[in-house]
Amino acid sequence: MFDTLMMIEKEHAFYSPAVKRMHAFLVEKGIPLSFPTFRDAYIKARDALYEKADAQMEEPHFNLRIANALQSLGYDLGADSEIVQGATDAFCLEFMNYVRIDAAAAEVLKQLHEKYKLGVVSNFAIPECVLKLLEQHGLNQFLDVVVVSAAVNKRKPSPEIFKKALERLRVDAVDAVFVGDTVDADIKGAKDAGMRAVYIERRPQKEIENACPDQTIRSLSELPAALEKC
Repeated sequence: MFDTLMMIEKEHAFYSPAVKRMHAFLVEKGIPLSFPTFRDAYIKARDALYEKADAQMEEPHFNLRIANALQSLGYDLGADSEIVQGATDAFCLEFMNYVRIDAAAAEVLKQLHEKYKLGVVSNFAIPECVLKLLEQHGLNQFLDVVVVSAAVNKRKPSPEIFKKALERLRVDAVDAVFVGDTVDADIKGAKDAGMRAVYIERRPQKEIENACPDQTIRSLSELPAALEKC
């Protein structure tokens, strides 16, 4: 999804504005925290979650980090509360301002959809945000499945998230090709799950030499031809 079909502005430019928009939403809903107080609690809650989750390649939903941050500050709100969900939505809406679709994405997916089953497997803590972006840019119409890490609590390179997508597509791993831009999460992850892999080179990664992708491309427009060779 990200850095394959859609590009995020570099250096995490979205992060501070998104956290500020989330904080503004909470203040509007009657939680009068200063921004530094909320920001620090949020970062601490986020890091604590991933310290536990990374070893198991898990992906807790974004709601949980907000709920944990607010609970640490004395607010008894669960991950399923409307206020917590609203704060997550606020973060998502700001994040979406920093995402742009690859110029070739729509045409390539349209072309491929006429011949193949297509799906997205994405690492992201807000599944709803991935769905909104796909719908906003009209890519959802070409996809048969969308599997987002926080919806299944597993993240790439865990074989489990790839298997979830294959099960929903009703396709065997040996008949599937995964396309991605990262060596560990995408290329090694897909191959460990028994799939072939196409590497889209968005930035230099020395590790790619040992990952052995089946094909390497430099733009999405090259993908249809690459798939014919897989």
